[in-house]
Amino acid sequence: MKTEITLKQINKLAIPALIAGVAEPILSLTDTAIIGNVDTNAAESLAAVGVVGTFISMLIWVLGQTRSAISSIVSQHLGADQLDKVKNLPAQAIFIITSISIFIIIITLPFASQIFKLYNASDVILDYSVDYYSIRVFGFPFTLFTIAIFGTFRGLQNTFYPMIIAIIGTIVNVVLDIALVYGIDGLINPMHIKGAAWASVIAQITMALSSAYFLLSKTDISLRITFPFNKEIKNFIQMILNLFVRTLALNATLYFATRFATSYGTEYIAAYTIAINLWFLGAFIIDGYASAGNILSGKFLGAKNYKKLVELSQFLIKCGIGVGIILLLLGLISYNFIGHIFTKDQLVLDEFYNVFWIVLAMQPFCALAFIYDGMFKGMGKMKFLRNLLLLSTGLVFIPLLFLLDSFDLKLYAVFIALTFWIIARGIPLIIKFRQLFLSLSQKT
Repeated sequence: MKTEITLKQINKLAIPALIAGVAEPILSLTDTAIIGNVDTNAAESLAAVGVVGTFISMLIWVLGQTRSAISSIVSQHLGADQLDKVKNLPAQAIFIITSISIFIIIITLPFASQIFKLYNASDVILDYSVDYYSIRVFGFPFTLFTIAIFGTFRGLQNTFYPMIIAIIGTIVNVVLDIALVYGIDGLINPMHIKGAAWASVIAQITMALSSAYFLLSKTDISLRITFPFNKEIKNFIQMILNLFVRTLALNATLYFATRFATSYGTEYIAAYTIAINLWFLGAFIIDGYASAGNILSGKFLGAKNYKKLVELSQFLIKCGIGVGIILLLLGLISYNFIGHIFTKDQLVLDEFYNVFWIVLAMQPFCALAFIYDGMFKGMGKMKFLRNLLLLSTGLVFIPLLFLLDSFDLKLYAVFIALTFWIIARGIPLIIKFRQLFLSLSQKT
């Protein structure tokens, strides 16, 4: 195994993955900033984007785990010099996952109003939520298609092309957001929240087409579906099922956080929407280094190079905590004006600034949790990740949220509970990794 663990090598994987990873939160933040500054019902529109964004994120995170499963299988076979055995797996995985996504559209679209009532949306917020979802959900299959191809590229140790694809999609989304939400005099009438939804869908279609082009032109992986299924499809499905249950726990966290924030009032859910999207942005930036861990850990495990695996974990922790501290400092520097980018509503700004410091303080803890989370995904340890998230959600986040809410702490309750949830995810991963690989690394 010739792969060297240096900052240059890590950054070669991490920085493109970071740029690709922040595409989704940037799309959400773009919607948030543009919708939050419309002339009519800005706070209600912002709240609707937050509610729908939470639900769509749940769908994407549940089925988007395809990326981690494909990446793990491909990278381990690459490390074992057996890539030819899984070349038909990505196309089969895409077929399975996009078929499921179409089924989800069919069963959720007629019940959109009932779904968003579960998030405590009502009146104007509920109407806007249904309008926004009824358009944006059609980008769902295209997003999953793109995510699966990103997983294939990651398994091949390539994060450059996903970065290019993400940049293309982000540019398309930002330009169309401005044009469709606000309109262009004499050409396009302002479409308000529906314009933001259409901008997202068109950007997602553009990314899917770009993904197909780069995969077919830059690799020898085919998108033609062949049968019978690859023998690794069983392993793929087991990983997906474990990650599915894990993601249900993740989204239970986001559901309760959003439900409680919505119940406090319009200014609270609007402030929560801004804060949680900035938290997502920080998470995806840190996830660039977690992606490097995901990519290389699978390769080292496939080659049974445990010494390199331990070296990788130690190096990435330094990188991740460093990035976390940088995000904290950048947040402090921009503290007094960042909220004004997203809204001019003073009530919303007051509630946002009450909790933004917690979002910033959380970043170093996020670094520890996300980096080890990425490595465990790369190694295919999905069952442990599943059990850990179930326990941290059921025994830490939900009880703590209800407890703090009983003291009428409102958004403080939500973000303090999220902080302890992150800590409960990170510490057991570190302990488990050391138990699994420290002794093995000393023998190689």
